[in-house]
Amino acid sequence: MKNNKNAVLMAMALLSLPASAQVKIDTIAPHRYAAQSIDVGANVNFSREQSTSAVSVITSESTNKRSAKNIGNSILGQGSGLISLQNSGNYAGINPTFYIRGMQSLDGNTPLFVVDGIERDIQYISAEEVESVSVLKDAAATALYGYKGANGVVLITTKRGKFNSKEIKVNLDHAINFMAHKPKFVDAQTYAKAMNEAYANDGFENPRYTQEEVDAFGSGKYPYLYPNVNWVDETFRNHSVTNMLNASFTGGGEKFKYYALLDLQYDNGFVKNPDTHEGYSTNNKYVKGNLRMNMDMILSKNTTMKVNLLGVLAESNAPGNSAKLWDMVYGLPSAAFAVKGEDGKWGGNSTWAGTVNPVAQSQDAGYSRNHNRGIYTDLTIRQELPAVLKGLAVQGRIAYDHFSNIYENYSKTYVYGSPTVVDWLDGKPQLGKAFTGGSESDLGASISTNNFTRRFHADASADYQNTFDAHSIYSQLKYDYEFSDEFAINSTLYRQNISWYTHYGLLDRYFLDLVLVESGSNRLAPGSKWALSPTVSAAWVLSKENFMKNLNWVDFLKLRASYGIIQTDILPSSGWMYYMQQYQTTGGTYPFNSGFQSDFGRTYLDAIATSGLTREKAAKFNAGVDATLFGGLDFSFDGFYQRRSNIWVSTAGKYSSELGVDAPYEGDGIVDSWGWEASLDYNKQIGEVKFNIGANIDYYRSQIKEQDEAPKLYPNLVSHTGT
Repeated sequence: MKNNKNAVLMAMALLSLPASAQVKIDTIAPHRYAAQSIDVGANVNFSREQSTSAVSVITSESTNKRSAKNIGNSILGQGSGLISLQNSGNYAGINPTFYIRGMQSLDGNTPLFVVDGIERDIQYISAEEVESVSVLKDAAATALYGYKGANGVVLITTKRGKFNSKEIKVNLDHAINFMAHKPKFVDAQTYAKAMNEAYANDGFENPRYTQEEVDAFGSGKYPYLYPNVNWVDETFRNHSVTNMLNASFTGGGEKFKYYALLDLQYDNGFVKNPDTHEGYSTNNKYVKGNLRMNMDMILSKNTTMKVNLLGVLAESNAPGNSAKLWDMVYGLPSAAFAVKGEDGKWGGNSTWAGTVNPVAQSQDAGYSRNHNRGIYTDLTIRQELPAVLKGLAVQGRIAYDHFSNIYENYSKTYVYGSPTVVDWLDGKPQLGKAFTGGSESDLGASISTNNFTRRFHADASADYQNTFDAHSIYSQLKYDYEFSDEFAINSTLYRQNISWYTHYGLLDRYFLDLVLVESGSNRLAPGSKWALSPTVSAAWVLSKENFMKNLNWVDFLKLRASYGIIQTDILPSSGWMYYMQQYQTTGGTYPFNSGFQSDFGRTYLDAIATSGLTREKAAKFNAGVDATLFGGLDFSFDGFYQRRSNIWVSTAGKYSSELGVDAPYEGDGIVDSWGWEASLDYNKQIGEVKFNIGANIDYYRSQIKEQDEAPKLYPNLVSHTGT
């Protein structure tokens, strides 16, 4: 249904103002912005002057300014068009969620992350090993990634060695972390008064707490009977410590170069008094070790080889049963019970039986541990073919990644309780039988699970590059194959791409790009697995025109525009079998027992299959300008519009509840998105001091145009007219 009242609006403005001053810096090149390298995954980099794509570049100079867990945390707030939301919690889990140009669909909004040309998880990529990060935003930049590129692409390039050189760097970061915001809860007396007021408002004759009890909460005279506990301060300490040590080795000879990095991290968490047990800790600790090896070899005059290898060992520790301590703190008032009773038992009472003592859970419920092991490898061989045709080359690449997670839980139980007050006499509380719950147990044996993810990638390409007279051309024909598998049902994924990319330049000022990608995925229904994604883009470098020569304040000025349709293989929330009738059974045993009577139960229809074989697609339009003005002001502006159509939505609104089965998903959703981005970066050198200040301002808005919510007649009903 088209309903403007049921719209999702997003307005995001990001403003970052990094400033730096450095001494003894070389003179700033006036056209360095125009010469900035742009990579869209086509086996070749173009300068920003030559590129027709909307791309933001974050250099290692920016990412290395922060002491961060990984590259994801390092690029927070950087890069025009990149929206980052930092998750809260312990150090092991602070992996941001990213969006490019906001949330543009009803499902599947996160971008694709590519590391050295291969889709990979970035949570174990350290900032130190990264050379640059490119945010690919429009259709022209993301087209080559087929089904996976609809939500944008974050392309990460790691560092490489240098021929005929040798360099060793060692960095140590020691950080003391404080909670940016600690929630404040009302004291016990205020809570008691509020509860009494609530009881009165609800019509109860008697208050929740007597006046003697309200006074006792305020006086602190009976801390074990009428406590006033600050659960935040009792559960968490004010600071934690993070140590990061990395050593990099860069060098090479005439035909071989290498880059190696050993990166170690340790964070000891915020849990208070976790080391009260012999042999183990209940803190939210995190330890990680990375080993990165990048090697480049010249095998012959026309043959080169690249080998990339990353090994990861990580371990995170948490209180027993993966306790969610903050949830416990938020669910427990300061007046509930004492942390510990006078007898040394953990606090707890029958009134708050549905809650858990967070201090007890953080110190005396055992611990859990995650062991993460990963290896990421890829090999690329490139062969130039000048004997066949000057500028012709072929390239092949294979990659294999394997990541495993082993979870261990060593749990134990404890006794908890508190005294009970039955009455007040002469201004003193009278005690009844104490409440006791739980039981004391030793640390239990490990309950472990082992999950893994593996991915295989292979691609082969042929490309041609040449310049003749006023013309320049680059063209690439490429085939991509991807296999991934997880330790789960319906998790084996096959994707294929056949792409043709052509870049044409005239007079070094007019540029035209054409991309055609045919993508296939086994996630989609038979008959709709393959689809074509076409993209066209163009750029015009105005600053090279004769009528611009006299404008001395304009160093570089380029206009560009792009349009493309990117298909996707995003599935409805029901999962893989959306195109098949789904059945359930009421039993799970063998069909016949010893008496030859059925124990299997009945089989019934659970969900209706979709009637349409569509794919979600994104129609993207982008127009932008890149410029360098006044000898040091780099400026970029983009405006965009996108329509996401054929989005999978539930059709429950079409059917009566009397249908008795789950309604099918259909590709009837439509979301429109539009907005603009502006980035400024000013560089100025005075003497031997260089100043830099920059800002990004982004505005995005998305609106649901169609969600298939309106009740409709059943499509199988037949209408008759006449007599």
